[in-house]
Amino acid sequence: MDEPAPGHARRVLVADDNRDAAETLAMLLGLSGHEIHVAHSGTQAFALAERTRPHVGVLDIGMPDIDGYEVARRIRREEWGRRMLLIAVTGWGQDDDKREAGAAGFDHHLTKPMDPLELERLFAAADEP
Repeated sequence: MDEPAPGHARRVLVADDNRDAAETLAMLLGLSGHEIHVAHSGTQAFALAERTRPHVGVLDIGMPDIDGYEVARRIRREEWGRRMLLIAVTGWGQDDDKREAGAAGFDHHLTKPMDPLELERLFAAADEP
């Protein structure tokens, strides 16, 4: 996968079954110059990730058909998905939820409502050696 230069735009997958939340986050990230792809189910999220090979996946956990944990596990099994930055953005914020997110392959776990600037900080931190 081609890696973006530090501080530059990334290909980002936003997956959330709440269409308003997904579209709002996509719009905000798009204003920062990122190329955004939006999915509203787990199956759609994995298929879109497979097709677009994003640098970052921002996944809701509680999606229909397959949840964000399973999407993360499937992405991590793929060669193209092993280095992707995966961020869970969810209403589930207990310690067990965070542990399960880590076990599924997420790099970070953010609880809704979250600050979109925090996502940008995580994107930038991923560039640091």
